[in-house]
Amino acid sequence: MAVCLLCVACVGMNMARASEARILTIEPLPQDGQLTMDLDVALDLSRSVLEAAEHGVPLYFTYDVQISAPRWWWFDKVLVQATLSRRLIYNNLTQQWRVATGDLFLPAATKEDALQVIKQVRGWPIAPVDRFEPDVKYEGRVRVRLDTSQMARPLQLDARNRGAWSMASPWATFDFSIRPAGPAK
Repeated sequence: MAVCLLCVACVGMNMARASEARILTIEPLPQDGQLTMDLDVALDLSRSVLEAAEHGVPLYFTYDVQISAPRWWWFDKVLVQATLSRRLIYNNLTQQWRVATGDLFLPAATKEDALQVIKQVRGWPIAPVDRFEPDVKYEGRVRVRLDTSQMARPLQLDARNRGAWSMASPWATFDFSIRPAGPAK
């Protein structure tokens, strides 16, 4: 009898697992006078989060980045704090997935295609390049999280009570430096 209860408890815990995320790659790139960022993310959403999305509940994913300059005499100086939000939406009437960044909506044929757009960030402008000194090493960190604070108020209260809705990757660190522009040829 005790063995059966233990097996049922393990199955129950596996079904209610939390969503997980982690940053796979980070590429800070200077382009056209801006420091841009390319990210690849691994997302493993829980079944309850995916079911809610399939029923039309919009999911908000927020990417956070912080870049600082190290100082030996005090705390590091934070130079940049930026966020990017993407919204995953399923329209039951048209049976179409969409990913929104600001006012831009991208249609997706399947849920997997829509999640692929969430998992890849390309050319995200972080800050002007002139904010960074050439040949100085800067340290940064980035994460992605399921942002329940942007959901409708009744869903926010429900999401706080369920561990499956709490998803945030650990901060992934990176460092970079801006190379000075070479002489014009």
